[in-house]
Amino acid sequence: MNTEKTLLMIKPDATRNNFVGSIVKFVEEKGLNILEIKSKRLTKNEAEKFYQEHISRPFFKDLVDYICSGVVVAVCLEGEDAVKKLREFIGDTNPKNAKEGTIRNIYGKSIDENAVHGSDSLESAKREISFFFN
Repeated sequence: MNTEKTLLMIKPDATRNNFVGSIVKFVEEKGLNILEIKSKRLTKNEAEKFYQEHISRPFFKDLVDYICSGVVVAVCLEGEDAVKKLREFIGDTNPKNAKEGTIRNIYGKSIDENAVHGSDSLESAKREISFFFN
């Protein structure tokens, strides 16, 4: 068994629309276990640090502004092949292209308001978990 940790961040559009409980239940029902969970409103500096790998991308400023626009909920998850499984549960970045039954298909509105972020690798998971949890 390959037990891993990963990070799920529920974004401001989903928290504003009261989808937090449904999204958390979704990942639990898929077999991932919650180790830690907390809500937070990110500052601009924190958001820039969290999304540092996108700093040279044209959407960086809009992404930072958006993620600072409301509360996010960070969830440290654990389970067998957690990074890969969570990415499958999340679905495509654009909810219109996300497979039926994925989080972004169900709760996402647009490519910008797509409900959640999930770590894309073990390295990212370690960095992102440590960003939110000591």
